[in-house]
Amino acid sequence: MCVAGHTAARTDAAREPSPTGDTTEPPGGKVSDQNPYGPPSDPSQQNPYGGQQWGPGAGAPGQPGYGQQQAGGYGYPGGYAQPTGHPQGAYPADPNAPYGYDVHGRPYSSKTKLIAGLLQILVGGVGAGRWYTGHYGLAVAQLLTCGGLGIWALIDGIYLLAADGVTDSDGRVLRSN
Repeated sequence: MCVAGHTAARTDAAREPSPTGDTTEPPGGKVSDQNPYGPPSDPSQQNPYGGQQWGPGAGAPGQPGYGQQQAGGYGYPGGYAQPTGHPQGAYPADPNAPYGYDVHGRPYSSKTKLIAGLLQILVGGVGAGRWYTGHYGLAVAQLLTCGGLGIWALIDGIYLLAADGVTDSDGRVLRSN
């Protein structure tokens, strides 16, 4: 009873008008309906620090603002010429990597994994997949052993198809397509 009576008394006190006629203020002070983030209505409050105004269109001393365009327009700053030689956004083909580069920066070969793997599986007894990639030492060894009695040729063919980073004799990565 004591706790309920204490709470009821406190609630009634909060609703009582003050001597000026206003009700008591909520904790934290009086709340206004104005937007606290809007521009100040008093002109003397516009820039409490005085001097330069900041914001869009007003830059730092000696600097152009956001809305102002620099001399020379967008792109290269004034005084610099645009590079010539090839169209903008297009680069000439790299003669060291005519098929491009893989994700590790290694150049792609002109040979493909699919052809190397299928040659090795189908005609692996004579080392056809290794002749194709330019690994002549392995090709001769497979030729002399009949592809390791077919087992070596089969495993090597699956390896050529499934492994990433398989290279030709020049060290270029076999293409996937």
